[in-house]
Amino acid sequence: MTLKIGIVMDPIDQISFKKDSSLAMLWAAQRKGWDIWYMEPQHLFSRDGVVQADMAPLSVAMDPEQWFERGDYQRRPLADLDVILMRKDPPFDREFLYTTQLLAMAERDGVMLVNPTQQLRDCNEKLFATEFPQCCPPVLVTRREDLLREFHAEHSDVIFKPLDGMGGSQIFRIQPNGVNLGVIIETLTRYGEETIMAQKYLPEIIDGDKRILMINGEPLPYALARIPAQGETRGNLAAGGRGEGRPLTDRDRWICEQVGPTLREKGLFFVGLDVIGDYLTEINVTSPTCIRELDNQFGLDIGMQLMDAIESAWKPR
Repeated sequence: MTLKIGIVMDPIDQISFKKDSSLAMLWAAQRKGWDIWYMEPQHLFSRDGVVQADMAPLSVAMDPEQWFERGDYQRRPLADLDVILMRKDPPFDREFLYTTQLLAMAERDGVMLVNPTQQLRDCNEKLFATEFPQCCPPVLVTRREDLLREFHAEHSDVIFKPLDGMGGSQIFRIQPNGVNLGVIIETLTRYGEETIMAQKYLPEIIDGDKRILMINGEPLPYALARIPAQGETRGNLAAGGRGEGRPLTDRDRWICEQVGPTLREKGLFFVGLDVIGDYLTEINVTSPTCIRELDNQFGLDIGMQLMDAIESAWKPR
């Protein structure tokens, strides 16, 4: 079966060849013989109710000097495609929202979106995790200073973070002495105008913030533990963390069993769970990463597993 697969992503010439998960997906799609069409968010538009894009044929190579060749852009309806991978990185700002709304018009025309646009809008990566309280540490979501101060007083050592960040940006640890508590609350909430998340600090972060990848609600057998750099509380690779692959623990598998049915129900096909110690902290639905690191450490081909699963789930119009 030959599918026409589109990808909406950040500029491909600016990605990291060594680490980029979207590139692993594209390699797999190409090995399956699928036609690949490249787009960035600004290439999408709607004219008289028809969603279209200036899209370019793309070929990829496992070559760190030249990992892609992009053909001439062509103006085509998105409905010409069978599948679209939405791989634009956060933040989830207004432009990200508008992109999902344009892609939703293609979904209504029968194009398969990975992940579905409604779920990209509904499933905030930090808030979504709180739908599984049995898996989570103590957590608070609010813009109110009094509630944030109460949470810190109760748990002494806490993490404050924005709801729309990525890569460990703007994550603050407030220890029992409460130094800078007020200014951190003012900065993150913009003086009570923006909602943030507070979590009890988990000392197990020293052993890594584990990323567990799930395909159609089923976990891969290994997680990537992102271990913080010296003096850091953030394990994110973008913040200098080191990635170490590990088999899933019994607790990891239990968390996946709690979350998996909801992912399948929502059509969330490719998702990354973040687990610190015994606790689920985030559910990444926009553009989960860590494919390359797990592939390299365990001889996997996660991109092909994902493409095979998409092929099995895809239904012709």
